[in-house]
Amino acid sequence: QVQLVESGGGLVQPGGSLRLSCAASGSIFSINAMGWYRQAPGKQRELVAALNSYGSTNYADSVKGRFTISRDNAKNTVYLQMNSLKPEDTAVYYCNADIYIRATIRMVYWGQGTQVTVSS
Repeated sequence: QVQLVESGGGLVQPGGSLRLSCAASGSIFSINAMGWYRQAPGKQRELVAALNSYGSTNYADSVKGRFTISRDNAKNTVYLQMNSLKPEDTAVYYCNADIYIRATIRMVYWGQGTQVTVSS
C-alpha cells in the first residue's frame, strides 16, 4: 500500500503565501507523476498543477504565474508554493500520485486533503 500525507494548509490573507507538501510512502517502485487538485464547495475537483518524472509541469490557467510545483525525488515529496493567493483559491487541496508499485502495476492514489482558506 501507498500513503500520501499532506501538510501546509491553513488560513491566509489575500495576497499571502502558503506552501503545501505531500509525502508518499509505502510500496513504491517508481513515481510517474505527482500533482495537486482542489475542490471548492459546490464545484468539481479540478487540476491545479502536476509534475511528471521528466520534469514537465502542467498548471491550471487560473494559477499560472502564482503557483509553483516542485518535487524532491529522494523524499518522494511534492510541494506546491502558492503566492499572491486570492479568495477564489479557497478550497480543499488534494495530493495525487501516479505510482508504479511493481514494474508493471500502476496505481493512482489520493491524499486526505488539506484546507486552504484565503480571507481577510
